[in-house]
Amino acid sequence: MKFELNVNKRTQQGSGASRRLRRANMVPGIIYGGNVEPTLIEIPHNDLLLALRKQGFHSTLITLKVGSETESVLLRDSQMHPYKPLVLHVDFMRVDTTRVVHQKVPLHLINADIAPGVKVSGGFVTTTMTEVEVACLPKDLPAFIEVDLKDLKGGQTIHVSQLNFPANVKPVLHGSDDPLVVTITLKRVAAEAEEDEAAAAAPAAPAAGA
Repeated sequence: MKFELNVNKRTQQGSGASRRLRRANMVPGIIYGGNVEPTLIEIPHNDLLLALRKQGFHSTLITLKVGSETESVLLRDSQMHPYKPLVLHVDFMRVDTTRVVHQKVPLHLINADIAPGVKVSGGFVTTTMTEVEVACLPKDLPAFIEVDLKDLKGGQTIHVSQLNFPANVKPVLHGSDDPLVVTITLKRVAAEAEEDEAAAAAPAAPAAGA
């Protein structure tokens, strides 16, 4: 999925200028990075809010049209109102489309309901990761990585090295580390673990004659 937004340069800074922009249904933002000075921008609020509601907008390449110029960027931060559906500020980072970037991408679990460990053995899915760091060219950044549980039995696990990554996309692993992504825990095993924890936490019985 490709994301493009039309934005305008802005010259005024400060809280007063930002409030005036928001009253005009615009969001103040900034583009930084690279070997050029940061660019102050303003973005139509509703366009940005709709984009932020799409998961891929948070992890894939974005094209910003700034007047007659275009910027290739990644979303780095967005500030929301505490309780209203209002975007208060947004930060984008420039990227060189010819150089590999590192980016965290969400994990999507699928087929958990038909996994043998769940459907047959009555276990439950335990996740230890919700996102994974990948390395690739910006144009190859995926919106998410699927984790297919359709063949996973009770007690079995899936690690990062076992995930199916798109072409030209590699996981970022540190040394021999291969993090656990998901496992199917059987209820009996979970109950035994809880009993062990309870026993370890219980105070020791006083010695006879004490």
